[in-house]
Amino acid sequence: MPVRIERGDNGRWIVPAPINAHDHGYGIRTLDFGAPDDALEPWIPHMRLRPRTDPYLEALVGFARLARQGVGATMHCHNSLNADRLVDEAQAVCRAAGDVGIRLGLSCPLLDFDAWAYDGGPQRLRAHMAPGDWEQVGAMAPRYRPIQEQIASVQAIVETCSSDMVNVQLGPIGPQWCSDQLLAAIAKLSAETGLRIHMHLLESPRQRRWLDRRFPQGVLSFLDEIGFLSPRLSVAHGVQLRPAEYGLMIERGVQLVSNPSANLRLRSGIAPVAAARRAGLAVAVGLDGTGLDDDQDWWRELRLFHLLHDGDGLQPETSAQQTLDQVFSAARQVLGLSGEDDTVELDGAALMADAMFDDLDPATVILTRATGQHVLAMRVAGQSVIEDGRLVRVDFQAARRELRQQALLDQPRLLAERDRVRILVEATRRYYADWGS
Repeated sequence: MPVRIERGDNGRWIVPAPINAHDHGYGIRTLDFGAPDDALEPWIPHMRLRPRTDPYLEALVGFARLARQGVGATMHCHNSLNADRLVDEAQAVCRAAGDVGIRLGLSCPLLDFDAWAYDGGPQRLRAHMAPGDWEQVGAMAPRYRPIQEQIASVQAIVETCSSDMVNVQLGPIGPQWCSDQLLAAIAKLSAETGLRIHMHLLESPRQRRWLDRRFPQGVLSFLDEIGFLSPRLSVAHGVQLRPAEYGLMIERGVQLVSNPSANLRLRSGIAPVAAARRAGLAVAVGLDGTGLDDDQDWWRELRLFHLLHDGDGLQPETSAQQTLDQVFSAARQVLGLSGEDDTVELDGAALMADAMFDDLDPATVILTRATGQHVLAMRVAGQSVIEDGRLVRVDFQAARRELRQQALLDQPRLLAERDRVRILVEATRRYYADWGS
């Protein structure tokens, strides 16, 4: 369906509400708890410093931050602080989305394999630590719930959270963090129930190298062999995809979600989106909890996506209108929700304030200069979410202050944990450096 840009009253432009097709719903952003941008693998241990806060309040602030930018729907990849309480956390997250007033794709986390280091897990890092360091961090090694317990939790979430506003999905974190048995169980459940799957795939060069070793036939070929690839699957990042792999994704109807800011900030690279789109791959855009300015501005992310993947030739590869059409169409598939009637009103008068001609292409104007500051109103499922540039259903600043106060209560634990996290970060860096270039 083409994206229509209608001119309303008082210089307002009415457009479909953006869909953020991959995110983690951080209420407290990663830099705020001491996770500066880095290569992906040494960045991951910093997640242990995420403050222990109320999952409802964390999600409320994260979703409200998105909604303030005009995002009407988001794919939330839940990072559980306590896997034994996943069902309760998921219910709290869904309640938060409902209170903000946005639609939600909920990717439920599933993993059971090598969370600390590809190719061997925690013990692999031990050889890269100074004497005595392992005694400080060894007890932090992850433990996983049995596969059937994890699947049962997802089924409970499906039963209690699914609605016209919430699409619950299976969320294997990524093939490098899942056993073959877990991946096969997920594929089987998806085929039997129609549940969608959303996961990370081939994000970093280290993942590419390890997955090539684990799956000599190719990770996409393995996933296809077990029935994992289908129109019910969407994958995030895909920075390291090869032509034959995105060709197979096209054949099976899989969607890709590109995360250009996160890929740059975590030094993963630039995904082959231009070539994949030329070949016919459906590609959506997601913020991945970051954004170029750490502000969750979807409009800026869309602009970066367009500029990175529009080629370098004399002719543009994709028009502004085509980019909007393709991104919105793919994102609706990723979330598996309706929402074609959800709208945002942009300040078209401000966007055109200095224009010399009144016939400039609106899609080009939006892709060139729109930001969240131009959002004046938003309606989702017939209900008002933003009026006169302000959220009307929740008090973002009050929720943000309350969340920060909760986080500060956990500061003593974080201070004690920081040294152990530094050990993990540097051991991880040395471990992958030994792999060579």
